[in-house]
Amino acid sequence: MPSSDDALVAAISDWYDDHARELPWRGPGATPWAVMVSEFMLQQTPVSRVIPAFEAWMAKWPAPSDLAAASIGEAVRMWGKLGYPRRALRLHAAAAEITESYNGVIPSALSDLRGLPGVGEYTAAAICAFAFGRRVAVVDTNVRRVVHRAVLGAADAGPSTTKADFALVESMLPDAPAEAAKLSIALMELGALVCTAKNPRCADCPIVSACAWVAAGKPEYDGPPKRVQRFAGTDRQVRGLLMDVLRGNEGSVAKAQLDVVWSDGEQRERALAGLLADGLAVRTPDGTYTLP
Repeated sequence: MPSSDDALVAAISDWYDDHARELPWRGPGATPWAVMVSEFMLQQTPVSRVIPAFEAWMAKWPAPSDLAAASIGEAVRMWGKLGYPRRALRLHAAAAEITESYNGVIPSALSDLRGLPGVGEYTAAAICAFAFGRRVAVVDTNVRRVVHRAVLGAADAGPSTTKADFALVESMLPDAPAEAAKLSIALMELGALVCTAKNPRCADCPIVSACAWVAAGKPEYDGPPKRVQRFAGTDRQVRGLLMDVLRGNEGSVAKAQLDVVWSDGEQRERALAGLLADGLAVRTPDGTYTLP
């Protein structure tokens, strides 16, 4: 699907016009801060869980300076049940950096975005494209799956993003920045709604007639095995239970209140030590525990 094939690019963009979900971080009224917050929250978290948390967050902290003025503990408490609460720490740190170094205005340059706390290659590209309409390859799991199927004829893209993935997506983008940004979000939406990992709806795909994977008879995935993340019984589950106790109390909590959340003492202590090391919990001088 080379960038010169304007018909295919147009087909994807037109499909997006008709089928894009209405999400609070999209559209002409969405601020760069809204895009940034959504990108942090959407990491490994479904859209349906993010929407209420995002709306509450933006109502409380509509600008980076608002979040920067709040305590880290408030940010962690507001993060609630989204999971991976270190994202709240990094978003708070990014807001502080934006407030201090950029006068509260989110930078639009890709290099500046990459320098913000918690902003990696993907997040920087997403903010650059979706908030500022720049021509930059935005490559997530959904985009990789679409282009690997449509262009390379592979059932899926494998477990990790490569430089070749960025080059492939880059080659597809129109020259005009606004059109390129629109194609980036359209590819992502196509992967989320139609070209899904399981049971893709090929009959509804706007580029099915040009899809190399369909033309090859939809061969099975034969790449490296993908790691399936389990949750039950893991340290991550225990950390979440401990965080629930800390978030549910405005003040500090006694160690005994934390001890009751998990019967395996060794695992519980390991999870608590991890929270302390990550800065998500603090042990006070009197031996109680609280949010930072």
